[in-house]
Amino acid sequence: MFLVITVIVFFIIIYNKLIEPAQFIKEVQPLFRFLLESDYEFLLKLKYGTDIDVNKMFGQRVRNGLIATVAMFFLFLSQMQFVYVLFCIIVGFLVFKQPYSSLKSYYKRNLHHINLMLPYYLKSLEILVQHYTVPVALSKSIDQAPAIFKPGLRSLVAKIEAGDMTVDPYMDFAKEYPVRDSMRMMRLLYRLSLGNQDRKQEQLMMFSRTVSNLQNKSREQKYAERLENMEKRTMVMLFVTGGGIMLLMLLSMMMMMNY
Repeated sequence: MFLVITVIVFFIIIYNKLIEPAQFIKEVQPLFRFLLESDYEFLLKLKYGTDIDVNKMFGQRVRNGLIATVAMFFLFLSQMQFVYVLFCIIVGFLVFKQPYSSLKSYYKRNLHHINLMLPYYLKSLEILVQHYTVPVALSKSIDQAPAIFKPGLRSLVAKIEAGDMTVDPYMDFAKEYPVRDSMRMMRLLYRLSLGNQDRKQEQLMMFSRTVSNLQNKSREQKYAERLENMEKRTMVMLFVTGGGIMLLMLLSMMMMMNY
């Protein structure tokens, strides 16, 4: 009964706008900025595109976490102890973390797709590098790059344009897309950006050979996956066909025995 009365009072306060929930969340959101994950913005833009409002999405996480904490607090209000307070906070934190965990899962599921697409993106980049410097080629490649690479490429180009001439921007890109040979390819690209004109052709040939090898591996992987899918479908067909035949034989035998 006390819980019902508390909920009613809380609803009346909100209904009469004595407390503005949206304004309250907006005001307390900065207090939770220390909980913002370093890769949250990257994961959001990877899934929803570059137009997503990161602050709004983070605010929604804070709101849901607070609502869950308050709801659990009201639920255990009549028997409140330290253990229950701790439990309420843990539930709120889990609700707050759930969208981030979902984004991480989405990213991990797409790593395989990234692994297959990276060699073909690098091939198009190789053509641009023949005519432009590496930073310019990277910048020009963004529009034609697969959507999944665009956030990482924009970040890479922004760091280079800001004056970071070290290998770090290239390694950061490789860490964002931790697939087969991404580290090695980014190191080769960095060395190519440092090479003078005398060595550029030699380094470009090395880069081209490496990209071609990656493409061959990607084709082999696609072929192996296709073959595996065909084998699975064949096994399913054999199982269904064999099971159907056995079922028909069993029904026939049962009908004969009844006669």
